[in-house]
Formats: sequence, structure tokens, C-alpha cells
Amino acid sequence: MTARPMDLAPPAPVRLPDSGLGRGWEAATLMGLTLLILSFGLVTLYSASSVHAIRQGLPDHYFVGRQAAGAGAGLALLLVTAYVPYKVWEHLSWPMIVGSSFLLLLCVLPWTYGIAPEVNGARRWLRLGVGFQPSEIAKVAIIVWTAATAVRKAEHFRSLRRGLGPFLLVWAVPVGLVAAAPDLSTALVVLVLGMVIVFAAGARIGHFIFLGLLLSPLVYWQLQVDYRVERMTQFLGQVSDPSGAGYQVKQSLVAFGSGGLNGVGIGEGRQKYGFLPEAHNDFIFAMIGEEWGFLGAVALIVLYLIVVLIGFRIASRAPDFFGELLAVGCASFIAVQATLHMAVGLALAPATGLALPLVSYGRSNLIVTFVALGILISIARAAPGGKAVRA
Repeated sequence: MTARPMDLAPPAPVRLPDSGLGRGWEAATLMGLTLLILSFGLVTLYSASSVHAIRQGLPDHYFVGRQAAGAGAGLALLLVTAYVPYKVWEHLSWPMIVGSSFLLLLCVLPWTYGIAPEVNGARRWLRLGVGFQPSEIAKVAIIVWTAATAVRKAEHFRSLRRGLGPFLLVWAVPVGLVAAAPDLSTALVVLVLGMVIVFAAGARIGHFIFLGLLLSPLVYWQLQVDYRVERMTQFLGQVSDPSGAGYQVKQSLVAFGSGGLNGVGIGEGRQKYGFLPEAHNDFIFAMIGEEWGFLGAVALIVLYLIVVLIGFRIASRAPDFFGELLAVGCASFIAVQATLHMAVGLALAPATGLALPLVSYGRSNLIVTFVALGILISIARAAPGGKAVRA
């Protein structure tokens, strides 16, 4: 007997299985991409740092071992932040901005050299049992504080005094302290992250133009420092000194050129033999271009692009305005750093010293990146249909 249409049960909605991170695909996909990029980064880091370690009298796995330890701590923090309701961060916004500013202040005070020594002409590290960079903490602090404050100030963004003005006063503290380290590139990243969030919250474009004009004398003054002048003039093509300020960029381009389409092979790159300084850190994208080739570099760019797009999708599905702005900030954290690092390696921007997320050597940036990704997963889990049981 043939069943009538009315006897057939209506089709049930298709649902992905619960991954432990929730029912939605965003959180699980983001976690998978994070582990994929991290694994790729550890392999690349070992290749890029082994020769450097041996020349310092260290085991060839020294840097990748330290990075793996940082990755373990970062993954633990990712899981914690993924399962903690993201609304908790709204209540921590002021303690975070005040605490990070205090840590930044310790880096520049004249009597704190014992815990904030000068390294390569800058005081960017605090050594309190464990060494870390407070400027990395400031990036997350500025995201959380700006998102929380923008929710309360959203209706005032038409006014410069009551809208963007209060943000400028608070931003000036961590941004100024980071710049005083000195670390102008990171200071600008911190400022850009804050600006992206308030723009997403509804700030007027004219106010940003005014802010740019207001800050231009300060930026110009900061750029008059000798080594910054060399970098800028080299980037703008006013000088051609491949043995001076342009040496790293020249060698970076040589690395990309040597890699060709498919690369010279993992571990076969030659720039790490002292030709390219900071091959495991500031210019690790050049090592990827040399050993993995154009296809490998493009594949990594695509992975970052997917991560960022998922981050913005999570923002669009966030349960409230705070979650939306927080997700925008965390996604921008990945996008801004990855874009600037790659641009430097390709001679599309002046040398900045910014890390490539999840790939470059540097445990402070690595751990903070995991925290940002954990927050994104937490917001994804709270989205409609994103988790089995609401927190």
C-alpha cells in the first residue's frame, strides 16, 4: 500500500552533531583551523629557528620547544575562555584596561630596569618570574573595554565630545605607554583595534578624519627617530641601501623569489643561515614563501581569511550588541596583525616587528591570540542554536 503524502513525517531540520563546542559549525571550524595553523606554524618555526639556536649553543629544537609549551598554555586558556560566558568580559573591562596600563607603566619607569630591562633598544618585556609583553595584554584589554563602553555610548556617537572623545582619553594611556617603550607599530595596532570597534558601533567617519589630523603631528614627531627615518625612506624608495635599513626587506624578497611556485622544500631554505635576521619571528612569512613557495603562502593567507570571515559571521549572529562588537574586535585582532606582518615581508609596508598569529615565535602574542580565539568561540556557542545548553 502506497503511503499518502499526509502520512509522511515532515523532514527534521538538518543539524550537525554536537562537537563539544556546540551544535553550530562556526566554533568547531574555528577550533580546527586554529589547530591547523598552529601545527603548520610549529613545523615552519622549527625549520626557521634550528640554525639560529645551534649558533647560540642551544639545541636545535630550543625555540620550537618553548613555543610548544606556550601553545599548551594558550590552548588551555582557549578552552577556559571558550566555556566561560562572554558576558563576563563586560564586567572585567575596567580592571583589564587599568591593569594592563599599570603593567605598561612598569616598562617605562626609570627605576624598574630590574624587572623591565632594555632589549634591542626598547623596554617591552616584564620579567616577573616569567617574561611577557604587557603590550600584548593591552591589545585584548582595549578590545574588551572599547566593546563594553561602546555599548553604553552608542547613542552619543553623533557627538565628538560625548561619543568618540571619552574613548580618545582612555586610549591615550595604553597607546602612549606602548609608544614610550618605544614600540610605535604596536601602539598603532592597539589604536586601530579600538577604532575598528567604535566604527562598527556607529562612530562617524568625519570624527576619524579629525582624529587623524589631530594625531598627525605626534606621528610625524615619532617618525623622526633615526631608525624609523631609515625604514620609511627605504620603504618609500628615497634611498637604496641593501646593506642598511633595507637589508631585511631585500633578503625577504630574495626568499620569496627563491621559493618560486612550490618552494625549495621544508628545511631546505637558505635564508635562515644568517642571511635573514629574525627569520623565526618578524620575517617568518618570508621563510614560508621560500620553503613552501607561492602556493604555500597563498594557502596560509586563505586560512587566515577563513578565520577572519568566521569571526565576522560570529559577530553577525551574536546574541547582543556587546557580543557583536567583541567578536569584531577579536576577528580584527587576527586580521590586522596577519595583514601587516605579510605586508612587511612583501615590502608593501615598512618593517614593524609584528608577529604572524599562531606562527611567529613569541609566547606572549601566541597566548593572547588563543584568548581572542577562545572569546570568539564563546560568542559562537551563545548564538541561537550554537550550543546545547545555554550558560
